[in-house]
Amino acid sequence: MVKIFLRKGRDESLRRFHPWVFSGAIAQIVGSPEEGDIVAVHSADGTFLACGHYQIGSIAVRILSFDSDVLSPDFWTIMLSRALEVRKACGLHGSSQTTCYRLVHGEGDNLPGLIIDYYDGVCVMQAHSVGMFRAKKQIADALQKIYGDQLKAVYDKSSGTAPFKAGLDLVDGYMYKAPGFNDDEQTVLENGHRFMVNWTEGQKTGFFLDQRENRALVGRHAKGRTVLNLFCYTGGFSIYALAAGALHVDSVDSSKKAMEMVDRNVVLNGFDPSLHTSRCTDAIDFLKDAPADRYDLIIVDPPAFAKHRGALRNALRAYQRLNAAAISKVAPGGLVFTYSCSQVVDKEAFALAVFSAAASAGRSVRILDRLNQPCDHSVNIYHPEGEYLKGLLLYVE
Repeated sequence: MVKIFLRKGRDESLRRFHPWVFSGAIAQIVGSPEEGDIVAVHSADGTFLACGHYQIGSIAVRILSFDSDVLSPDFWTIMLSRALEVRKACGLHGSSQTTCYRLVHGEGDNLPGLIIDYYDGVCVMQAHSVGMFRAKKQIADALQKIYGDQLKAVYDKSSGTAPFKAGLDLVDGYMYKAPGFNDDEQTVLENGHRFMVNWTEGQKTGFFLDQRENRALVGRHAKGRTVLNLFCYTGGFSIYALAAGALHVDSVDSSKKAMEMVDRNVVLNGFDPSLHTSRCTDAIDFLKDAPADRYDLIIVDPPAFAKHRGALRNALRAYQRLNAAAISKVAPGGLVFTYSCSQVVDKEAFALAVFSAAASAGRSVRILDRLNQPCDHSVNIYHPEGEYLKGLLLYVE
């Protein structure tokens, strides 16, 4: 195994079990690792620290183990079994009301660079590193072992996530199919609500599982309200609002395919179509032109405005403008659920952007709740950067 030696004094983060080694911390590489190889990391005095995937870039090693068990033939089965136990502890696996969840959340499950979402027997995985992409066959085999007959398919959807400069064969496709399974979409349950998920054509793995608890919270507040769901994707928040007794829901997204799926989900759950309107248009433009006071519950759940630190300043300005518009337009006594899924925007920065939005709107605003990601999007206590989803529930007078 290739050995990597760190500069003197640069091993403190690994000794605190942080799962990244930055390129600037490396003093010497003994050997010639290729991207995706498993390497051993040592301190300057030669003490073994950890093993992980090597990659060219700012994060040079993503740690898989602080032992050498990564070389065990059972490593992937053991790690995925541990992840499944966490989902059982969350009450997700085996639930009759929720048949979809995130099985592996990267660093949160000590598997940096790997995402696996479970949709009622179908596992959709995304590799964010070369090492995980190269290990996808072993991962698919391990999924068959831990799920057994429950597993219908394993689909690799890494073409949009794995490093494109690494020369990988980035073609999405099935790693495993059970006999007789030939579908590219699946109906799943989330808190008893039905959703159609298409992993081949949908965004990410097909559904945004990280908003499950926040959707339920919207449901608890939606009865008797007129709701605007901005950046709605396939209508998760909209379905919960309709089920709770919303007077009317407008769902807005610029994606035609997403809006078609919203309409399918409305029908799938048996709602009166007259209570819902799909609007395929730019969400920001729609909000700008919306009449004031029409909506007394607005959901603002945009895509990540900043995917790297260089975009942080512009992202915060965008969050401020978007939330100022929502706060300005919501009816008196209305609620605004607002979110950021940008990892580089921390809770404090996001709250400050929303504070600035409220000030510019000139309305009295209270924070009723602070919102985050659910338990299946677990955060490694040694990797606080994994806490990417943050939100605020606002009451606007």
